[in-house]
Amino acid sequence: MKKAKETSQGDLREAYARSDFAKPLVRGKYAKRLRESSNVVVLTPEVAAAFPNEKAVNKALKSLIDIARATTRL
Repeated sequence: MKKAKETSQGDLREAYARSDFAKPLVRGKYAKRLRESSNVVVLTPEVAAAFPNEKAVNKALKSLIDIARATTRL
């Protein structure tokens, strides 16, 4: 008699079936929470092409904030 192959809880299978999960799967269950907590900003291709890296984008935005604060009346 062959022994059953033992798998530890941490091993991943090659494929899964819906029946492998106790609760029903819900598509987009955490999408709203991720959108609210995410700080990722997607630039349009034209804007992204104007900057070589993220430091340049941050520097430009910070200088724009400084100008806005300096010119705004209290």
